[in-house]
Amino acid sequence: MLMNISLDGFADHTVAVAADDELHDFVTDAFENVDTVLFGRVTYQLMESYWHNADEEFNEFAIRQLDETGTLLFGRVTYQLMAGYWPIPTAIENDPIVAGKMNSIEKVVFSRTLTKAEWKNTSIVRGNAAGEVSKLKEMQGRAIGVFGSANLSSALLEEGLVDELRIMVNPIVLGSGRPLFV
Repeated sequence: MLMNISLDGFADHTVAVAADDELHDFVTDAFENVDTVLFGRVTYQLMESYWHNADEEFNEFAIRQLDETGTLLFGRVTYQLMAGYWPIPTAIENDPIVAGKMNSIEKVVFSRTLTKAEWKNTSIVRGNAAGEVSKLKEMQGRAIGVFGSANLSSALLEEGLVDELRIMVNPIVLGSGRPLFV
């Protein structure tokens, strides 16, 4: 599991924002069809989902992570953020290697409300996340990765289904949110 956390231990930056299909469609459309996007504070915080500096060193790190991973697991909110970014031309132009890997890798999104998953190679699981992850772990293949998804990550930690934590501590204090460790 790879998780970004703040200096004060908060992993979830989306607690105050209720992402839904309408928001997802709006953000996707905005990124594909405009040259400049102006965000309010909350939306900016939502879109700045990664606080770190995405420089060449980080991109090399991201590529290594994806090379080791056969399946990515997401909760609904993180899935919608990722699916709203990686397939669009801006992501493909700015970061073609990571975008290619993110768009081609097998993805599983755990959601009680998501009705469709249009991002390539994505399946939806509505049932027991722990049971599904246990089945995935029994299969041969490369690693299973969880990027973000604080609720899902916490549930998998509680069930003892996480073999390795890769935590990136970012030099920011959020003051509130969802802590990774309760």
